[in-house]
Amino acid sequence: MTTSRIAEQQAVRWSLNTKSARRLTQAVSYIVLTAGSLFTIFPFLWMLSTSLKSTQYMLQFPPQWIPDPITFQHYNDVFRLLPLAQGFANSFFIAIVGTIGVLFASSLAGYSFAKLEFPGRDRIFILMMLTMMIPGAVLLIPQFLLFRSLGWVNTFNPLIIPSLFGAIYETFFFRQFFRTIPNELIDAAKIDGASFFTIYWRIVVPLAKPVFATLAVLAFMWRWNDYMGPLIYLNDIQKQTVPVMISTFQSQYLTAYGLMMAASVLSILPIIVLFFFMQRYFVEGITLTGLKG
Repeated sequence: MTTSRIAEQQAVRWSLNTKSARRLTQAVSYIVLTAGSLFTIFPFLWMLSTSLKSTQYMLQFPPQWIPDPITFQHYNDVFRLLPLAQGFANSFFIAIVGTIGVLFASSLAGYSFAKLEFPGRDRIFILMMLTMMIPGAVLLIPQFLLFRSLGWVNTFNPLIIPSLFGAIYETFFFRQFFRTIPNELIDAAKIDGASFFTIYWRIVVPLAKPVFATLAVLAFMWRWNDYMGPLIYLNDIQKQTVPVMISTFQSQYLTAYGLMMAASVLSILPIIVLFFFMQRYFVEGITLTGLKG
């Protein structure tokens, strides 16, 4: 057997071994991801199952995964006992307005830190990032005293106005992405006479759609699920948000599991729908923002 024939056979065997190893790796990856997905989705499935059970079957052992009989009474009682429709309207208003405001302000700040030259730019950015180390609980009392002096208690202002000035987390992500945009593109626009805002709005924003979509999901989800803010600043039940209304079903001595699970299922639906439509941009945006430090 010639040397070339032996080398060819070795190459074939190496190729087969490589393909087998790749398939085995993929199979193990799929198994691990499937197990992780089932573990992650388990609380949601249990919540959905409990919301459709009669009260006497909720805590039985072994647990009944498929309700028999299925009842929607808890969903009817939720809207009967609480102004949940108004709570959804309040949550949507706070989440949408706050998300739009924080994306606009943070994208401007991120663009400034990434593409504009001014004295102390990097030091200011580092100082801003260091403020993330301050625990939020430390700021609760000073913020409450400030908003009370402004007459903003029992209004939506404390939950919306701060977002209009941007946020550190979103600013960091925007800066990371904007640094990947070639400076030649910005310089060409300047030569053509484009202003700062024109470059931002007509060049930078269209290129940053994946990042906007990603941060829109995260910002909306954070504001939609915010519990502490509405609990502190909103006193009127008609102004409360969904998370605070759900907590009323739990007391020191009794928890209405059926009502709580039904309300929780309803509250999580907007986030699922939003992520379903934004998932492609969400994954792409997370990837792009880490390309350049």
